[in-house]
Amino acid sequence: MGTVTIGVSIAVPEPHGSELQQLRAGFGDAAAHGIPTHVTLLPPTEVDGSALPAVEAHLSEVAAAGQPFPLRLHGTGTFRPLSPVVFVRIVTGAEDCTHLQQQVRDPAGPVARELQFPYHPHVTVAHGIDEAAMDRAFAELADYEAAWPCTGFALYEQGPDGVWRRLRDFTFGRPAVPQQGSAQRGSLPAY
Repeated sequence: MGTVTIGVSIAVPEPHGSELQQLRAGFGDAAAHGIPTHVTLLPPTEVDGSALPAVEAHLSEVAAAGQPFPLRLHGTGTFRPLSPVVFVRIVTGAEDCTHLQQQVRDPAGPVARELQFPYHPHVTVAHGIDEAAMDRAFAELADYEAAWPCTGFALYEQGPDGVWRRLRDFTFGRPAVPQQGSAQRGSLPAY
């Protein structure tokens, strides 16, 4: 069957996902339209195509044990000079993302792997473009803000054309934990 390149990510929902993708393209990042806007949990990883059922079973178990959490983006950051990346920062939900990616990459699981850099959850808005465009992305999105309840993640595969396509969604199996005191007021759980 051969190898395939997969990734696991939290999709940035609409309208934020398309907005950030358009901005990324506007900064001159040629890969923008081939990469859905996301928070990486498992970076591009080559696996044998016959291993996909085991990967999906593992991800189903991870999702079943997970519960929704609030995710909030605000402001920009960069990995320069180590890596040519400008990103939107995750200011709420970063610890949840870190825990989730550890479960996805569990050493006993089918996609166990070491990372090239320490895990730092973020949303890339510019990668590998000229320095002036990187500076523009950093400045123009300095006040960017978006928030949503993260209710799961997805498995993606990179096609021969370099485009990442969603193969399957995995929804968390446990309910959200209500904010303290909200049960007495009869309100819905806050994300």
